[in-house]
Amino acid sequence: MSNDATAPITGAEILVRSLAEENVKHVFGYPGGAVLYIYDAIFKQDKFQHILVRHEQAAVHAADAYSRSSNEVGVALVTSGPGVTNAVTGLSTAYMDSIPMVVISGQVPTHAIGQDAFQECDTVGITRPVVKHNFLVKDVRELASTIKKAFYIARTGRPGPVLVDIPKDVSMQKAMYAYPKEIEMRSYKPVDKGHAGQIRKAVQLLLAAERPMIYTGGGVILANASDELNRLVDKLGFPVTNTLMGLGAYRASSGHFVGMPGMHGTYEANMAMQHCDVLIAIGARFDDRVIGNPRHFASNPRKIIHIDIDPSSISKRVKVDIPIVGNVKDVLVELLSQLDTAEATPGGARPNAPALQAWWQQIGEWRGRECLKYAPSSEVIKPQSVVETLWQVTGGDAFVTSDVGQHQMWAAQYYPFNKPRRWINSGGLGTMGVGLPYAMGVQMANPGATVACVTGEGSIQMNIQELATCKQYHLTPKIILLNNRFLGMVRQWQELDYNSRYSESYMDSLPDFEKLAEAYGHVGMRIEKPGDVEGALRDAFAMKDRLVFMNFITDRSENVWPMVKTGKGLSEMLLSSEDL
Repeated sequence: MSNDATAPITGAEILVRSLAEENVKHVFGYPGGAVLYIYDAIFKQDKFQHILVRHEQAAVHAADAYSRSSNEVGVALVTSGPGVTNAVTGLSTAYMDSIPMVVISGQVPTHAIGQDAFQECDTVGITRPVVKHNFLVKDVRELASTIKKAFYIARTGRPGPVLVDIPKDVSMQKAMYAYPKEIEMRSYKPVDKGHAGQIRKAVQLLLAAERPMIYTGGGVILANASDELNRLVDKLGFPVTNTLMGLGAYRASSGHFVGMPGMHGTYEANMAMQHCDVLIAIGARFDDRVIGNPRHFASNPRKIIHIDIDPSSISKRVKVDIPIVGNVKDVLVELLSQLDTAEATPGGARPNAPALQAWWQQIGEWRGRECLKYAPSSEVIKPQSVVETLWQVTGGDAFVTSDVGQHQMWAAQYYPFNKPRRWINSGGLGTMGVGLPYAMGVQMANPGATVACVTGEGSIQMNIQELATCKQYHLTPKIILLNNRFLGMVRQWQELDYNSRYSESYMDSLPDFEKLAEAYGHVGMRIEKPGDVEGALRDAFAMKDRLVFMNFITDRSENVWPMVKTGKGLSEMLLSSEDL
């Protein structure tokens, strides 16, 4: 690559230099004809490392997890046609969870666009519904500024994935390189600061509350506002719940934490959500898996404060009383400042202590139901016990990735998180197959960290080829397969809603996972007895330089409890099969 700043360089070289300007350290990708000039430019540079995945979907998932676990913008590179279409699931996964990411795609030459050329597809049209924004670069002179815009859009406001489509001839053509230091976009002006007057109203409402509840989501983590949230909860002494995407935003070890809300949340979290008189929602969106039936949720009167960076999320599903649009961190800083000011005034405004004490007494009674209690067994491995033992063995300090299904819910329920960005899963889209590429992205972003992937025998097979990527790049996550020989969550719903007609949910032919792992050059284990669970986990995590694939043969009939069935309200929970 030419170092002469006065000489024109190719579009591929412009792209590579632009990524270096953004301090990109890793790019996940898979080559193809439309991006070969770009790959040639990557070969000649030493600013970042390219990770060769085995499927484009895995590239985008890995870049996604790289971002979730590090607060950096993840980057993926795919070729045109099937390379792009393979990446759509990863883009949609990141879009649903508001993950900042830039995906570079190759395209056929500009003169061939619209001519049904080999490996052509309408990338901009296909990806438009599943990205925050996308670009088709037709002039090499606009490439550098487009990359700058892509990173700016991805990481500001409500974050999200941005796609940049680069025709092959644009990557070959030459232009002078100049990377803009700042970017100005007339049509894109995200708001950061919340309205001071609205925040003042929120403070007054919180201090007057008798049954307050703090409900937080992934927006707290995306805004790096965990410290501010912990200070707010500790200051007010209110109960707090973190959604599936927000786990770790407030420390689970605190008595103020009442567990996760929603379909598989705790009894105490859901009852407190339903019966509070003041609810402050912070970086959460009242989605269907959290509040259940909106009409049922609205049947109990309450005042709602909603803090979110995205104005379109406010009053979208639930009407709120005090909307506050702004960056969660900035708003919480101002909210804490106003609370300090209120305390310092003569008389010192503080929460309603007698009412709060009575409220906590009620929450204690709900906690007494012990909704996460399960029947232990000396004969068969209970999946919940595997997750609990994982927490003990890792000291509760691992990065935990998961796929989607029963194992995901058990991981969320039985592995308490005290830190943000440690729980990496697909929340909004619910994408099977993310667990292993997520573990890859996490480990690339956090070298030396303890990484565990909790998965199921259905999910793991969707991207199991990435065991080869792990071998090539010496990635050593520990895979915890909770193997019940069923598509577990599908089976559970079929049992409860379809009179146990298990249509296509039984995994009739499974590979020998231990031998398969060994075939890829890793360590395989099979664990069938409850007494062997802890020893296997300790042995696996002691092998710091090896990927260990642990196949836990678990109870086939175990269901995830509690559960709010579709169409039901939060206070209509099933705590066990006895409630059916």
